[in-house]
Amino acid sequence: MTGKRARTALLVALPAVVLATLCLLSLALGAADVPPDQVIRALFGDAPSRFVDNVVWTVRVPRTALALAAGAALGLAGALMQALTRNPLADPGVLGVSAGASFAIVLAVGVLGINSLYGYVWFAFAGALIATVAVYLLGGLGRSGMTPVKLALAGIAVTSMLWSFTQAIVLTDVDALNKFRFWSAGSLADADNGMVWRVLPFLVIGAVLALACAPALNSLALGDDVAASLGRRLGLVRLAGVSAVTLLTGASVAVIGPVVFIGLVVPHVARVLAQSAGIGPDQRWLLPLSAVLAPSLLLTADILGRLVARPTEIQAGVLVAFIGGPFFIAMVRRRNPAEV
Repeated sequence: MTGKRARTALLVALPAVVLATLCLLSLALGAADVPPDQVIRALFGDAPSRFVDNVVWTVRVPRTALALAAGAALGLAGALMQALTRNPLADPGVLGVSAGASFAIVLAVGVLGINSLYGYVWFAFAGALIATVAVYLLGGLGRSGMTPVKLALAGIAVTSMLWSFTQAIVLTDVDALNKFRFWSAGSLADADNGMVWRVLPFLVIGAVLALACAPALNSLALGDDVAASLGRRLGLVRLAGVSAVTLLTGASVAVIGPVVFIGLVVPHVARVLAQSAGIGPDQRWLLPLSAVLAPSLLLTADILGRLVARPTEIQAGVLVAFIGGPFFIAMVRRRNPAEV
């Protein structure tokens, strides 16, 4: 028991330490490096110069805070989708949720002329929800019903269709195209404090809903019949889960763009860590752990993007895709062809 407690404590402490370290590096590294001791002094109101104070508080604190919030949201959304569908390939990007939110945002900005975050974020929620329903309906067609690979293929089909519609809109407006090219790559570069505070309420509500579903998700993993016999209201659980995914994904896409694969990769890493700690597939641990690991991945990609192409940078979404693409291919190859 003592050994299990030690492993559990390590499971909690190690990701938190890694995330804290990455936050410090995010505040310190970039086009102009700031020594860590000066970063810490600036955070406590004792910056050695106005330049350091501006770099830390005006540029990098909002950027890091947005990575924490959006990364945690995408990690939670991915873990929740995989638990709800019992599909290891589920992810907001793979299953078309991000593409639905992106298309709705481009429609709001490019066609309707809505440029405020509070204006088009509602379109992001609607687009995410419609895309989710469409993928579920398509994935359930056929005699065999819904299978993990069919759901993934339906998501890829819906994503491709929505991206073609999105491209058709942005190609008719040069200004919209210029903005879209930068935003669609998934970037934290334009983060500011106002942006973080405006989407935070949506992310908090989505996170609360997701974490509240955790006990019911453990029952759902045993099958619908067993979960119902244990008193779980399956319709309510799925409604809460879809609402959480819509809020988390829609708000994240609205502020950082359609960053894919975070919700796919991170829950698998969380399950490996939980298994090594002797916890097993307990969603009460997996969901919070995914919420900690996901911003670590996003921050790592953002930091590398700043360093490899200085003084310019590579968008974080591009580097995340380099990690997630091969991971997704490996996951698909592991599936039983009979499940398609």
